[in-house]
Amino acid sequence: MSGIRTNSGDRLNKQWNVGAEHALYHKDGHWYMPLDRFPGAYFDPGGYILFRSREEYLTCKYLRIGERVNVPEGISKIPGYKIHKKEKGGSHATQR
Repeated sequence: MSGIRTNSGDRLNKQWNVGAEHALYHKDGHWYMPLDRFPGAYFDPGGYILFRSREEYLTCKYLRIGERVNVPEGISKIPGYKIHKKEKGGSHATQR
């Protein structure tokens, strides 16, 4: 990992109109810092998962929450993951 901050989570949150208060990105969808504000979202290059509340986030069985958050199978395997598709003249997300 390069350690370079890209702010991609914030950028994609705004660009895709997700509405998260805290948005984080990882290129492979497996490692994130913990979410502090809700609704919160994790992004990867193909889409995102939105956690509407702290309780929903903390009880998600697909996350291994510690100092960092590990998502062993990637966020794309979490029910509710939204696939982001680019379309001519705009973009939209569909739920997996």
